[in-house]
Amino acid sequence: MKKTQVAIIGAGPAGLLLGQLLHKAGIDNIIVERQSGEYVLGRIRAGVLEQVTMDLLKQAGVDARAHAEGLPHHGIELLFKGARHRIDLHGLSGGKQVTVYGQTEVTRDLMEARKAEGRETIYEARDVSLHDFDSDRPRVRYVKDGATHEIECDFIAGCDGYHGVSRASVPQQALHTYEKVYPFGWLGVLADVPPVSHELIYANTTRGFALCSMRSTTRSRYYVQVPLEEKVENWSDEAFWNELRLRLDPEAREHLVTGPSLEKSIAPLRSFVAEPMRFGRLMLAGDAAHIVPPTGAKGLNLAAADVGYLARALEIFYGEKSSSALDRYSDLCLRRVWKAERFSWWFTSLMHRFPETGEFGQKIQEAELDYLVHSHAASTSLAENYVGLPVEDF
Repeated sequence: MKKTQVAIIGAGPAGLLLGQLLHKAGIDNIIVERQSGEYVLGRIRAGVLEQVTMDLLKQAGVDARAHAEGLPHHGIELLFKGARHRIDLHGLSGGKQVTVYGQTEVTRDLMEARKAEGRETIYEARDVSLHDFDSDRPRVRYVKDGATHEIECDFIAGCDGYHGVSRASVPQQALHTYEKVYPFGWLGVLADVPPVSHELIYANTTRGFALCSMRSTTRSRYYVQVPLEEKVENWSDEAFWNELRLRLDPEAREHLVTGPSLEKSIAPLRSFVAEPMRFGRLMLAGDAAHIVPPTGAKGLNLAAADVGYLARALEIFYGEKSSSALDRYSDLCLRRVWKAERFSWWFTSLMHRFPETGEFGQKIQEAELDYLVHSHAASTSLAENYVGLPVEDF
């Protein structure tokens, strides 16, 4: 039997970041992941990092490449009625910014740091199960190479995503869940072409939403809204680029560079929250506890904030022999989560075409966007939420 202080379920960016923060605080941990490291690195995800996330990467000692290769963004552009309007994130938020740096790269940096420091990560762990987290001696059981293994620990951190075992291990009567499923998805294409603009473009059009994003100065990520039942195999590269053009303004269309897709997929949009986020000595973090639609770029940033809170709470527990911070973990996280859920719901509702609202709904959206870009107060609210709200302390 292995023994550790904290068993972390999931080797995505949330679990890896928590492991690194705990290691820096002198707290022993083991990460258990059901997939291979190559599979984890192969997942294509978003890449807009709030300052809070950048600060946590620095605290974890893995921010060097993000600072060297990440693209600082001081604004975003909102496109509606055929014209673009810039929101000055930096100026409206008191000097804050976001950094475009792919989640895959964040994961790679964390993986390499963990490997260099000799910390244990168990990949391809099958039949993972959590036991006795309502006691002071939780256990994690898994199968590896045909043999059953067990980890005895003080705490379990469930960082294994929406479909993971952690939330599923909680008795159903102990959970209260909230969910909204949107009637559309994002068809996304990743391509080695320069971005159409040096800042992200969010487009509201009568044909539906579009987003022009990027991973670097030579790799772009584009999205168009499609019906929920749409199939990715129905979309050739040519069909995607043609549809994207129809949702852009004339200047963007002129500057759009197309190329073969490196990856193409459809992501459904949903909002989901599970309360509370602590069950005895099991703490949920990231997508295991909440999902936001990607419109507000909050998914990874919320997960990072969760594990930042959790790492600090565990540091207080071991350093001060006090459970006071752990007792506040769920409430502090959920305050931030629900504010991000609200912003993501609002921004999604503002930018997408909803079939049931028709032309009236489109006119209302355009009126709100017109107010938003010409109101200092409304623009400030958007900027403050987009760059990330402050993190409360214990």
